[in-house]
Amino acid sequence: MSSKQIKGLAVVAFVAIFSLGFAHLAGQNSVSVFGYSAVFVAAIVALGVNWIAYIPSAIAQSDKFYDTMGAVTYLTVIGFAAWAAWPLDLRGIVIACMVALWCIRLGSFLFVRIRAEGGTDSRFEKIKTNPARFLVAWTLQALWVILTASAAVIAITTTHRVPVGIFFYVGGFVWLFGILIEAIADKQKSAFKSDPANKGKFIDVGLWKWSRHPNYFGEITLWTGILIMAVPVLSGWSWLAIISPVFVALLLTKISGINLQDKQAKERWGDDPAYQEYRRNTPALIPRPPKG
Repeated sequence: MSSKQIKGLAVVAFVAIFSLGFAHLAGQNSVSVFGYSAVFVAAIVALGVNWIAYIPSAIAQSDKFYDTMGAVTYLTVIGFAAWAAWPLDLRGIVIACMVALWCIRLGSFLFVRIRAEGGTDSRFEKIKTNPARFLVAWTLQALWVILTASAAVIAITTTHRVPVGIFFYVGGFVWLFGILIEAIADKQKSAFKSDPANKGKFIDVGLWKWSRHPNYFGEITLWTGILIMAVPVLSGWSWLAIISPVFVALLLTKISGINLQDKQAKERWGDDPAYQEYRRNTPALIPRPPKG
């Protein structure tokens, strides 16, 4: 076994331990399943789903179902949380349905997009031939689900149930606003790219005229809404649920989202005066009415 493979397996072990440690702490007020907190078991489920999916993907050296399995992981985790805490209160039912709706919409959108683009992702070109590094990617996807869905899973499985109130309705409105922004932005971009007249052009229409990444703004907003809905049932270590929208924001603005896409956009249109003007006049994330 090479040193790179050993390092890859070490990263897998670290991420798995961190994921389970986070879930253990965050789930101290959740219902018990098999002698453990439901949040902790949900983290095991997230890791298990991705490690199982990794096996045929590694054998085929294919990333075709990576994003789709991300959606499957969310659905499995939320489904498990609902089962563990059944019967649910109104907050739990609504939050579970919200996550499922978001997941089905985004998962189907990504699946269609991947098929249209030939089923390959440039992110995995160098690592899918290396089993250890490829396993890191699948393990990180499990961590992504565990952290992002933490507020939802905690709220669904909590033993501290309280009647719905202002936080429930404000959070629900914020979530609805976020998912509408994300869905509309995705639809506008798909329509733009499917038009042969726009081949080789950058999108600057619809919501994309207000923000260079309105879909990311929508995603951060909807997870913020779910956290707001969860606030009344949070106490002690379950306040770790705050990581949910914070992690999404950091991921999309500092790691794999805006940074990566802006780099690709600069490589394609960096010398285009129209694109330079678009970057100057259009905020990277938070929508703002276009100038002029």
